[in-house]
Amino acid sequence: MKGISYTRYGGPEVLAYGEVREPRVGPDSVLVKVRAAAVNPVDWKCREGHMDRMLEPAFPVVPGWDVSGVVVQPGVSVTEFGVGDEVIGYVREDLLSHGTFAEYVAAPLRTLARKPRNLTWEQAAGLPLVGLTAYQVLTRILQVRRGETVLVHAAAGGVGSIAVQLARHLGARVIGTASPHNHDFVRGLGGEPVEYGDGLTERVRGLAPEGVDAAFDTVGGGALKASANLLAPEGRLVSIADPDVFDYGGRYYFVRPDATDLLRLTELAEEGVVSVHVSETFPLERAADAHRLNQEGRTRGKIVVTVDWETEEEPVAPEGLWQETDQSP
Repeated sequence: MKGISYTRYGGPEVLAYGEVREPRVGPDSVLVKVRAAAVNPVDWKCREGHMDRMLEPAFPVVPGWDVSGVVVQPGVSVTEFGVGDEVIGYVREDLLSHGTFAEYVAAPLRTLARKPRNLTWEQAAGLPLVGLTAYQVLTRILQVRRGETVLVHAAAGGVGSIAVQLARHLGARVIGTASPHNHDFVRGLGGEPVEYGDGLTERVRGLAPEGVDAAFDTVGGGALKASANLLAPEGRLVSIADPDVFDYGGRYYFVRPDATDLLRLTELAEEGVVSVHVSETFPLERAADAHRLNQEGRTRGKIVVTVDWETEEEPVAPEGLWQETDQSP
């Protein structure tokens, strides 16, 4: 099958399009025919080796954790999904190996939920990682409550834009940092935008003189320090970008796959609570360009790569992959 892979750490130039290993479908997994896969900052951080102490690579690595697609083959233990079901997934394993930037991916059940009916393939692919990150941080770690004021950094970005919407749904007031050209976008999400850079603390204090009840840092560095200085008494602080958050009495968080949480996000999308903004799409063979654009760090919403299937025939597993026969132990 066709896909993107890299055989060594490096820049976008190490990404190659061509034949990649076919995934094996385990008992508790399904084979997904990929329609779209979103790019996340963690993808290029893995590609450059920054995650090496956490995730061991099994070269050649197929990158990508986000996916939307169609089930073409369920594992022998799977009853939750059948052939033809449309799904989304945050398909992260404990190794860097078979990712979602390919024509097919084997996805464990714990990583999947049904696709929101009202989202396109591209929008649906952009939901899992950022949606789970925002949902888990806001509901489990920060435990945001109605009437509180929440500060969200990079509010126009992938995680930030979902966090603004979810925090508003939880009944919070949201102040979101963003570049001036993204202020109207943040307002449209329900947030109150403030500009990055020098004077950020004073600008936020102007909106929340008594401080914020919770701060969600997605940037690190100066934004993290400002967040700590802006907390009200008993305020909570979480970062997904900078482990120095511990020095400020906050918590660091790394998103995990959770099928129940992902299904809740599907429901919220279908209820119109959460929307996904896709800023640009690339064909799979141009994944390196998608990585470059994401790495610039100025993206509004999500960047997505798509797999071009010429026909829309009934989904079938590709030749060479496991086919259902007698699976007696």
